[in-house]
Amino acid sequence: MPNYYIGRQAIFTPALEVYGYELLYRPYDAEGVVNVGGDQATSQVLLNSFMEMGLHELVGQHKAFINLTRHFVLNHQLIPMATEQLVLEILEDIDGEAQIVEAVAALKEKGYRIALDDFVFRESLLPLVELADIIKIDLPTLDRDELTEHVSQLRQQPALLLAEKVETHEEFDFCKDLGFDLYQGFFLCKPKTLKGRRAPTNRLSTMRLLAQLQNPQVEVQELEHIISHDVTLSYKLLRYINSAAFALRNEIESIRHAIVYLGLEEVKNWASLIALANIDDKPNELLVTALTRARMCELMCEHTGTGNTGTAFIVGLFSILEALMDTPLKELLEKIHVVREITDALLHKSGPYAEILHTTLAYERGDFQHIRCRRLELDTISDIYIRAAKWSLQANGLLQDPGERAA
Repeated sequence: MPNYYIGRQAIFTPALEVYGYELLYRPYDAEGVVNVGGDQATSQVLLNSFMEMGLHELVGQHKAFINLTRHFVLNHQLIPMATEQLVLEILEDIDGEAQIVEAVAALKEKGYRIALDDFVFRESLLPLVELADIIKIDLPTLDRDELTEHVSQLRQQPALLLAEKVETHEEFDFCKDLGFDLYQGFFLCKPKTLKGRRAPTNRLSTMRLLAQLQNPQVEVQELEHIISHDVTLSYKLLRYINSAAFALRNEIESIRHAIVYLGLEEVKNWASLIALANIDDKPNELLVTALTRARMCELMCEHTGTGNTGTAFIVGLFSILEALMDTPLKELLEKIHVVREITDALLHKSGPYAEILHTTLAYERGDFQHIRCRRLELDTISDIYIRAAKWSLQANGLLQDPGERAA
């Protein structure tokens, strides 16, 4: 009997705010990914989301997109009552026959939102199109002329249009010009190249701060000076350390107190995280992704008992640096002068942290077949991912000032 593992992929508005997450489940056994029936996979999605992991732990207050097979459409009493959050994706192999249309209409009556997955227009789908709240169009299946035609046809319906498998910023811009309402894909985690213009001031100041914080020779007094002279950094660091996440007996009252309590390396890492959180011209989900990767690398390092957990945290955190800064990673790391193990993992895929970084990125993509972590079972890795995802949502809330947009 294969096990089931979960990933999640964000779905964005045109302003790159998170609208929801598609929950990505894959069956896996010791021999690799296995094929199982769609009904079995859907039942595991529902069971694990609601009974094992908790929907709120996975998506917070956002929408949760879950695929439905024909069996679950026709037997919708099996679907948990979470109508305010669930978006039910009708799979592409389901036609608009009368029985299906009646069942989908009943789901809408209950308050669920309906999405049509991997949509390619055909006449038999018109009754479902009229019921749909969201229509997902898979970019690789259509050329640009066909995509334009699909958008033109579907604009006559009230459903939101979602561009799926958007891999580059160029594709995002093209779909945005066409008028898509929602976007899904890995484009956000890739850099958008700066052409003939300077990086925004806040990113340059962040790089200077990271360079100071990640200096291997920095001492306690100097680190205290660096943090204390940045009001926002000081406030957010103290706010975070005094949160329930650390369960302190006594409140931390000063930067020096924080450094002594947590240790030099730990404070450097958290100050670096908070500095990156201050980049104000990038989507907040990038920070959530960075937080999840950082925490996952840290926990994997802790479980294997090899290496330094703080260094593992920075490896995960800096894996998103290129997309945050829109600058080649090699150039960024040369400016920061991080320890060699971080550079080896990020640039050369070598050294003691390369394996956990590779595993983290593969799990994030749902590419379980290519996970290669010899010291951890996939069950443990899955548990670590869920813990990291939960922690990232909590930590992101703490990194926001009161009144700022939450994740």
